[in-house]
Amino acid sequence: MLDYLIYALLAIAVIVFFSSAIRILREYERGIVFTLGRFSGVKGPGLIILIPFVQQMVKVDLRVMVQDVPPQDVISRDNVSVKVNAVLYFRIIDPERAIIKVGNFMTATSQLAQTTLRSVLGKHELDEMLAERDRLNADIQEILDQQTDAWGIKVTNIEIKDIDLNENMVRAIAKQAEAERLRRAKVINALGEQQAAEKLVEAGRILAHEPQAMQLRYFAALHDIAGERSSTIVFPVPTDLLNHLTPQRSETT
Repeated sequence: MLDYLIYALLAIAVIVFFSSAIRILREYERGIVFTLGRFSGVKGPGLIILIPFVQQMVKVDLRVMVQDVPPQDVISRDNVSVKVNAVLYFRIIDPERAIIKVGNFMTATSQLAQTTLRSVLGKHELDEMLAERDRLNADIQEILDQQTDAWGIKVTNIEIKDIDLNENMVRAIAKQAEAERLRRAKVINALGEQQAAEKLVEAGRILAHEPQAMQLRYFAALHDIAGERSSTIVFPVPTDLLNHLTPQRSETT
């Protein structure tokens, strides 16, 4: 009976030994191995054998991670208060530094993204935040990438999701857009009148130098008047005809 108990204990010890000694890592995983607390290498993927109670392993995922940046209160350069949230994409390129250089790379990256988002957006006006998101995203990504490089992390992208404004600011923006549309309409109307005036001046110069053209214009005006249903017809009289009908003053000596 005692022999069976010993064999059973040995079997359990062997199972515990192999379960704690053998690790299998997937293609996108790496293992940071510590031997008696000291870093001894990066292992994986595939089968990993550890020395129980002597070596420990920390598993790291190398895939792109997605993290929401919670809404941040931002005051723009033109003193407008808005709430901005974003989404952050990053991945680990150096597992050793990601585990050894920073206590919790997920929390550290999230906090850094929040502070950088407030800092960068606070340097721009509201109109720039609404119209130039791509440029702002690139600026934030560049700053984050530089600061997380020491942690072995690569920031692949950051996207500003929503910019929330209060109701008063929304109404002010709507009024500003309406005023801008009215301004453009007035400018277009003024340009049209200017071009029309220039064409009329050009036409007057041509008619002044070409009497035949003036006669054709006279007949065209008569044709237009005749086509209208009116009981009164006004015949335009050329000014050169009036000159012939007006008596000439005699010259005094």
